[in-house]
Amino acid sequence: MTKVIGALDLAGLGVRIRRMRVLPVVAAGLVLASFAAATATADGLPVLNVDVGASGISAPGGTVRYLTVTVGKQTLVEATLRGGGQIVRMQTWPGTWTIPAVAYDGSASGLSADRRTLVLIEPRTGFPRAQTRLLLVNAHNLASASVVVLHGDFSFDAVSPDGSRVFLIHYTSSFDPTRYEVRAYDVAARRLVAKPIVDPRDAAEKMRGNPLSRVMSPDGRVAYTLYDGGGHPFVHALDTAASTARCVDVAGLPSKLLWSLRLHLAHGGTVLTVDRGTTRYASLDTRTWQPPASASGFHWWWLALVLAVLSVIAAALAAARRGGVGPASSAWRRGRRRPASRAGAA
Repeated sequence: MTKVIGALDLAGLGVRIRRMRVLPVVAAGLVLASFAAATATADGLPVLNVDVGASGISAPGGTVRYLTVTVGKQTLVEATLRGGGQIVRMQTWPGTWTIPAVAYDGSASGLSADRRTLVLIEPRTGFPRAQTRLLLVNAHNLASASVVVLHGDFSFDAVSPDGSRVFLIHYTSSFDPTRYEVRAYDVAARRLVAKPIVDPRDAAEKMRGNPLSRVMSPDGRVAYTLYDGGGHPFVHALDTAASTARCVDVAGLPSKLLWSLRLHLAHGGTVLTVDRGTTRYASLDTRTWQPPASASGFHWWWLALVLAVLSVIAAALAAARRGGVGPASSAWRRGRRRPASRAGAA
């Protein structure tokens, strides 16, 4: 059974680990050096060479982006302004940590919606791994952090809006990385929640698939992930505030293009789309999980418009009959008959 080995405050370790304050000039040097020191690692996902640490993560509507740069056995965590890239604050932590990737399209995650918790993960060097380590950083000032060590192979999935729960992908097979379950880690209790998070409509069905694309709801609460599903694509909607999940099959997606498809949200987050460039392959209403009305084959608003126009015409004709004018009046009919009667007399 999976268990938590420990959740340790870095400042309280037996061998004291000191944070390193880095001047901006030195930080720039570390960034450049990191490219030369790059190795074949991955930030949680069960393949190598997927790293989003340099591109970073920001909260919905936030002005600060968090980046990680690893040099040797230390990791520089930076908070930079999204507009111009100026460094707002930085801190160096011992060990190798990075921003988690949550899908193979390079989607990143790890920052809570309240912008107070930043979750980093120790990059893997192979699959499977015997233990997984996370670094939970105080994103407000980058001055404190704690290490979470889990027995077993996990990757990061999402974090709740208030940072109280971290959601993880637990790989249940030592040879098939598409077999997994979703688990929740309670930060305050420092333990994994006992039961996996499943869709109650399909509780008996085992989760399987590769995460292809990810998009978050505008409020940072729901994580939508497109999975290939082993040939049966589906969207996994994880409500990180309620700790609930919904799996929705998406039919009609081209199998040869699955890995190039991307998720997007429209209409204030109420419509989830599956696209490849400018081509749209599917649309779902996130409230009903049905195709939105505008995406159906028949546009009902056209029917409503036609009916409205017909009702106006009918009302105009009725008014014309009552007023004795127009093509329906008896005067018009008499006018049409008179030339015929004179012709008959001749």
